Amino acid sequence: MPSFDHLKPDLAPPQRKGFCAQAVRGVTLIELLVVMTIIGVLLSIGVPSYRSFSNNSRISGAINALLGDLQFTRAEANKRGSYVSACAWVSGSTCSNSTRWDTGWIVFVDSNHNGTVDDGEAILRQQAAFSSTDSAVADSGVAIITFNREAFISDLPADPVTITFKPLNAIDPTWTRCLAVGKMGRMTVQKSGTGACL
Repeated sequence: MPSFDHLKPDLAPPQRKGFCAQAVRGVTLIELLVVMTIIGVLLSIGVPSYRSFSNNSRISGAINALLGDLQFTRAEANKRGSYVSACAWVSGSTCSNSTRWDTGWIVFVDSNHNGTVDDGEAILRQQAAFSSTDSAVADSGVAIITFNREAFISDLPADPVTITFKPLNAIDPTWTRCLAVGKMGRMTVQKSGTGACL
């Protein structure tokens, strides 16, 4: 009887040359601990740096916003030949009479130099309250800064007045920035430890 073995299909899987089957293995406890230690070291370096960057960025943005609006106030007073004021503000068209500038501020034409927005006096700019818990507090009880037509500040109780910007519960004094405003209209940003900036 003839043999038909040569016609049967070969059911064995094909063998690849040079292929060596390896057992799949997991991660050992030592490897896991080493990776976790490295991640911990990187976080301990990165998180404080990010916090410092975030605080500095927010404070710089806030102080630059007030500086820009005070420069605008000065320019408008000179251009209009009239008193123009910037004051701490919360809502509506009324100054808050507070030394807390972090609640926001408005810039308005103060033609009669009475420190309030009267009928016919335009609000030129307004800045909403800070979205963070940062503070901006003026010394010497300053709640309003008024420029005259010569671009000088009138009725400033001190020379300069310092508005201090700092994050809530600031543990690092280097995060503090101040805006010093002088009677001649000069405005400078100061770091903590400069002048009255504490």
